[in-house]
This record gives sequence, C-alpha cells and structure tokens, in this order.
Amino acid sequence: MHARTLFDKIWDAHVIADLPDGDSLVYIDLHLLNEVTSPQAFETLRQDGHGVRRPERAIAVADHNITTGDRAAPLEPDSREQLDALERNVAEAGIPYIPLRDPRQGILHIVAPELGLVRPGMTVVCGDSHTSTHGALGAFAFGIGTSEVAHVLATQTLVQKRPANMRVMIDGTLPTGATAKDLALHVMRELGTSGGAGHVIEYGGDAVLALGMAGRMTLCNMSIEAGARAGLVAPDATTFEFLKGRLDVPVGAAFDRWCAHWRSLASDPGAVFGRTVTIDARAVPQLVTWGTTPATALRLDDPLPSPDAEPDPGRREQLTQMLHYMGLRSGQVLAGMPIDVAFIGSCTNARIEDLRDAAAIVRGRHVANGVRALVVPGSGSVKATAEAEGLDAVFTAAGFEWRESGCSMCLGMNADRLAPGERCASSSNRNFEGRQGPGGRTHLMSPAMVAAAAVAGRLASPQDVR
Repeated sequence: MHARTLFDKIWDAHVIADLPDGDSLVYIDLHLLNEVTSPQAFETLRQDGHGVRRPERAIAVADHNITTGDRAAPLEPDSREQLDALERNVAEAGIPYIPLRDPRQGILHIVAPELGLVRPGMTVVCGDSHTSTHGALGAFAFGIGTSEVAHVLATQTLVQKRPANMRVMIDGTLPTGATAKDLALHVMRELGTSGGAGHVIEYGGDAVLALGMAGRMTLCNMSIEAGARAGLVAPDATTFEFLKGRLDVPVGAAFDRWCAHWRSLASDPGAVFGRTVTIDARAVPQLVTWGTTPATALRLDDPLPSPDAEPDPGRREQLTQMLHYMGLRSGQVLAGMPIDVAFIGSCTNARIEDLRDAAAIVRGRHVANGVRALVVPGSGSVKATAEAEGLDAVFTAAGFEWRESGCSMCLGMNADRLAPGERCASSSNRNFEGRQGPGGRTHLMSPAMVAAAAVAGRLASPQDVR
C-alpha cells in the first residue's frame, strides 16, 4: 500500500461508501451537542419522523449561552429557551447529558477530552467550528452545520468531500516567553485567513512535539481561523500519558494494545502532502492582534500597517475598515494602548495550564483601576483543580472575577459581553466585529499577556510588569 498521512488513515478507516459525485459517506464516532445548534436539528428529526441512531455515541453540554456568574440566577429568555430545548431533546433521545450544575460541566471542547471521550483515530463532529481542538489527540474533528447535525443524529454518518492534506512543520525551540497561543497566532498570520482552505493541517516538528496537550489543543483549535477543515497532531507518548486513566479509556493490557495501534496512525515516511509550510519556532514572538481577523497579529512595538501602502484595492479597503472599527491609526504601536476588560477563558485557553501561566503574572499584583478582569475556567474540573492549587485566591486577591465554567465572553451570546467601544485583552480565538458584543474591540493574545494587560491597564508584555 502507498504511503499515507495521518489524515488519510483516519479517513480511509471511516469511509462507508464513495458516492458518484465525488463525495463520501463517512462514519462518525463521536457527536458533541450544544444548546445553540442542536434544537433546530432535533426539530428536523421530528418533522421527518426520524429517531437518533446511536445516542450512546453522542454527549451534550450547554456552554455558549449559559451564565458564568450565579448559576441560580435566571438566564436571559433566549438562553433559557435554548437550554430547555436541549434538556428536553436529549432526555427524549436518551443522549448522555451533563447538566448545568454538574461538577463536570464546562466547554464541550474541554470537557470531552477530560472525560476520555476523544481518542486517536476517531472522527468527531460538533455544531461548532472549534471542534478542530480535538485534533490535538490525533482525531479528525471538525465543525458542522445544523442540517448536518440532524443527519448525524439520524444516521451516525455524514456526507463529506475529502479534504486535501497540508503539513505545517515547526522546528526549533520557542523563545522564552512565547507560548502555544503565540505560535498559533504566528501560524495564522503566515497562512492568512484562507491559507488552509480545503485542507486538513497536520502539525509536526520539534516545537510541536515539545508542546503539552494543552498547547497542542490551542494550536489545533485555531486551525479553523486559517480556513482549514481541521488540525491534527500525530499521537505520541504525550498523547498516551494524557489519556491514561481517564474515565472512558481502556486500562491495563488493553490500553497498551490501543497505544500500539494509535502509534501506527502517524504519517508514513514518504507520505505526500498537497502543501507544506515550514516555520522556525525561534522566530515566534509574543503577539497581539490589532484588527478583526486572527491573522492580524503583531509584536507590541510593531507599527500598524498603512492602507495607503497596500496596492490591492480590496485589501486596502479591509485595512481601512479594520483600523476604523478598532479605533486605531496606521503607524501606531499597540504597546501602551489602554484596555477596559481583560478576559481569560474560552476553548482556546481556559485549561489549568493557561490559568497557571496567568496566575504567575498576577500573583502579588492588582488589576489596574478601571479595568474589569475575568477568569473563566474551561470546566468544573479545571475550576476544582485551580481552587485546590489556590489559584482562585491569587486571582481574586488581584481583583479578578472568578467565574463558573462556560464560553463566557468569547462570544456575545450570554450575559458576559463587551459594551460598544470597550477594548478587551482576550485569550479567546476570534476578534471579528461584534464577536464579544456589538461594537466591542478585541485583541487576541496568550493568557499571560492578558494577565499583564490587566495589571498594567494597557497592552503590555509579562516582562513589562515584572
């Protein structure tokens, strides 16, 4: 057999049939459901007279619309309606569900790996674009639309066009202070917002292998921001150590056999990638976005681009619009820009490793006057671990709000929103216009950089506040 990539092996193992139009019918191993995209899908099933084919291969968690404040407080009407619909639908279908006040509750893309539900070689889907997070475990994981959610519920399959293979090789060692989030932002600016379109990205190289699972999840999470279908990292000893002992993972000799199989999923020598991008990790700086795409990442002291220097009319108009929306001007630097809000959270950066990084910056310091600062753990498990380590006390002593788990201010679908014109230092994944609330201005960065900005009251590096 010819040499195959990691993605090729997963795809080939899950294709049920190749269809005449060039698409394929693919089996789905795990279906993640949230309160936002599932209600319409369940209604479609009722209208069509279909049931749920394999309820045991799905799990539901409410994360987008829920409050991260007082869990006993009333939800906003739209959020209450969506949560009620989710709970009613999963109860009728017999789908496992983690209730809002369950200690395991949290962001789906953090909860599912914690429970050992995602394993190498699987196909994983969710009505959420950042499902690509799970590729860090060597799974082909991708977001789907509402009609596709209904199709998976009814058949446990999905019709898909086979994506192309892309390899992003990142060799060398990250400089001191640079994190997996900086690496992800650097990859995004190298590829651009559509550089990965039509592809599944496999990340490799010394710098990727050196990342822990949290860092790999951050990197794969943001693959979608380059237009990719998914991101992947080949399973290795780091993956196996993460999985070992988790609730839904085999134990003993069975685990060893699975590890041998998972190791065989790595891309074969000589496997062909449609495109290869090489990145030197040593050149990755601490980055902050200035515009309204994740690809607009710069060093704090880099001057902002001038639209007048851009020959392409479309790109010139885009730069002009981004500068206007963000309240910035060409030639300006981001260092010292005052902020109103600091947000540490999201499926990109709300794991215990992220909270430890941020706490190390704020310990013994205090949030600047006039800045609202939030820490939102990615799950109940992360929250409990952080509290056992005393991180909650570090954050609250510094003036941060210590919240319940959920998507929170990553997106303006719940009570945690920016007011128009507010500028936010955020560890989340998207900075589109209005993403964190209508008129809100978002600067993406690592949790450590957010912590530094909160303490300084302005965009700053951790080195600036130490």
